[in-house]
Amino acid sequence: MVILKRVRGSTLMETLVATVLIIIVFMIASMILNSIFSSSIKNNIRAIEAELNELQYLNINNKLELPYQNTLGDWNISTDQYEDNKQMVIEFEANNTVTNKIIVVKQHEAK
Repeated sequence: MVILKRVRGSTLMETLVATVLIIIVFMIASMILNSIFSSSIKNNIRAIEAELNELQYLNINNKLELPYQNTLGDWNISTDQYEDNKQMVIEFEANNTVTNKIIVVKQHEAK
């Protein structure tokens, strides 16, 4: 007759503790990933940079009436024209109302 070896298993309490620890680790990891994704979405400025590039293009081709003001989502866009060292400078400024981030692009034109 074959003698069966007794396989030592874990108790119910050990299994519950291990399960709770695994759940806690996954919860912490998901919270970290959530904060990383939300901060990357909040700091994404590609759309406003594309809008500023479009405004520069329109200005170069004389299709933009200055002064210009507009909003794009949480961004307030404005333009200003002034003279600096006998050159006309057009300043495109985008200001985020939520994060208070400011993007300024200057375009120099010869008189």
